[in-house]
Amino acid sequence: MKNKELKLIANTIRGLSIDAIQKANSGHPGLPMGMADVASVLFSEYLNFNPQDTDWLNRDRFVLSGGHGSMLLYSLLHLYGYDVTLEDIKNFRQWGSITPGHPEYKHTPGVETTTGPLGQGLANGVGMAIAEAHLSRLTRTKTKFSDKRSKLIDHYTYVFAGDGDMEEGVSHEVCSLAGHLGLDKLIVFYDYNNITIDGELTLSSSDNVRKRFEAYGWDVLEIDGHNYKNIKKGIDQALSLEGKPRIIITHTTIGYGSPNKAGTSGVHGSPLGTEEIKLTKENLGIPLKDFYVPKEVYGLTKKVVDKNKKKYNKWNTLFEEFSKKHKKKKALLDTIVNKKFDPALFDWKAFSFPEKIATRSASLTVLEKIFGNIPSLIGGSADLTPSNKTKTKEAIDFTKENRKGNYIHYGIREHGMAAIMNGIALYSGFIPYGGTFLVFSDYMRPAIRMAALMGLQTVFVFTHDSIGLGEDGPTHQPVEHISSLRLIPNLVNFRPMDAAETVIGWKIAIERKDGPVSLILSRQNLPVYLRRRGAFADASKAENGGYILTQDRNYQVILIATGSEVEIAVNAKKELNAKDIKVRVVSMPSQELFEMQSRTYRNSVLPARFKSRIAIEAGSTSSWLKYVGDEGKIIGLDHFGASAPYKVLYEKYNITVDNVVKTALDMVK
Repeated sequence: MKNKELKLIANTIRGLSIDAIQKANSGHPGLPMGMADVASVLFSEYLNFNPQDTDWLNRDRFVLSGGHGSMLLYSLLHLYGYDVTLEDIKNFRQWGSITPGHPEYKHTPGVETTTGPLGQGLANGVGMAIAEAHLSRLTRTKTKFSDKRSKLIDHYTYVFAGDGDMEEGVSHEVCSLAGHLGLDKLIVFYDYNNITIDGELTLSSSDNVRKRFEAYGWDVLEIDGHNYKNIKKGIDQALSLEGKPRIIITHTTIGYGSPNKAGTSGVHGSPLGTEEIKLTKENLGIPLKDFYVPKEVYGLTKKVVDKNKKKYNKWNTLFEEFSKKHKKKKALLDTIVNKKFDPALFDWKAFSFPEKIATRSASLTVLEKIFGNIPSLIGGSADLTPSNKTKTKEAIDFTKENRKGNYIHYGIREHGMAAIMNGIALYSGFIPYGGTFLVFSDYMRPAIRMAALMGLQTVFVFTHDSIGLGEDGPTHQPVEHISSLRLIPNLVNFRPMDAAETVIGWKIAIERKDGPVSLILSRQNLPVYLRRRGAFADASKAENGGYILTQDRNYQVILIATGSEVEIAVNAKKELNAKDIKVRVVSMPSQELFEMQSRTYRNSVLPARFKSRIAIEAGSTSSWLKYVGDEGKIIGLDHFGASAPYKVLYEKYNITVDNVVKTALDMVK
């Protein structure tokens, strides 16, 4: 495409962006104006996409990590044929529109991930590049006339990132790992405009970005982001390189084209204003009409879309040949993309467990059975593999040399791990799981929240779930963490009491397609109650989140517990029974799942009329108030722990059978 045509597209993007932001009286015009030239080149000449098939497996992924510049993306989607109309552009940031303030996954056609919290999109891009490398290797085949291998999956992940992304700590974690893994299908454009909201970048940073990324093991290029010849040269060079991810340091002027605000922080996060818009349009040669799109631009972008459809059709022909000639690989691809699995894998009665076993160890037993039978699974841990017990015998390390690997050593990068997992889940078909200690969920919370917001099937494996981890002390003993995680909408937390409930927890994690699951697992050994027929309920009832584990007729008190504290409740029942007190014990591994049940079911487990209730959990008591009411009691921990053997800690903090019995007796009296 000629430079003057690219300039016309870029200026149209600028015009749409400033008009939409002005109409909304809210938004960030600086990024769209500054990166419009690079975006017009990328979309017109390099990016492979089909706006009529936004789920095309071999499309290039485009991530706008600086989600505040969303009008850049919405303008591109509108101009290049996606189902984003001019009316949608005019309704930017309005109730019910598909053009919200920041791009939202599943909300707007063509948006690959929800971006807003800086650094998350960049991290998602790393996850997408990992997924591409893995799927490409799994589906690679030898050609008939050559030893070279034919690639069914062969595309790039492009990321636009800015100063904010680079300053956020998560970018250091994920870019370091990307360099280590040599993710050479990842190309990042760093919008280097030297401006943040507060003012010039030098107020807060003097990093040498080139040296930083060279140290990570990236190839580093630099371009003038407003020179079309230079932009093309930079992208061509990036595409010619192999073996490393690439970052293109893109020198731009924020708010490019604005006579009085370009290059200043004033254009970062506020509308230009009526007078400045008039001056800007005059400066750029844009007609003063609001939301103006020249017919020539639609014609130019249609040619791009038509060209891409030819590539799309060619790939579909390749896919048909692949399907006929490589039926085993095609079956594997179908299994991954459609997340197929045999429900019989989660028959808890088929598992053999010892009398007592930590739920983290039970989790590994489950993984040993399902991992090789569910190829969608990609595991990992933040340098705690032996403690989290997340790696099976069949797992293969994903490395620079072995893309077929399905287990990622994330290193001590908890936040990066979670955000990369989200990118893997976004890619299509894969179910990523990653392990760390529950206390480190603090480091992961922004990415956990994004997984819940996007409805991603990511599985967070949290071990060492309470003061039960013992001697490591209060820095590692989670107290408030379970209650904190319960506050995140659309996150299902599952804290199993024994090995059988752990099987059910994994079943829920694999079956749930519309949001993440956290499995909260113990370090200490716990009795396996649900293996004993007659005395206790069927383990499948754990799928309801809360259920009657065991009870006496005419019970006088209800004990509600989760995880390791169910053992305390069961033993307290025995002692209370010896004192002629009748008891119902409720296991509640997941408050979220319990709340999803019907009112009738919930009332059958916790009758509204029955007020004598005691909740037991070795953590913050706040999330149990709604289950015990004003007349009930909670035995928990609303302060930090200490360094000591775990049995001593439970005793010192009165999370004991004796305290439950005493509390119940006082309540019954």
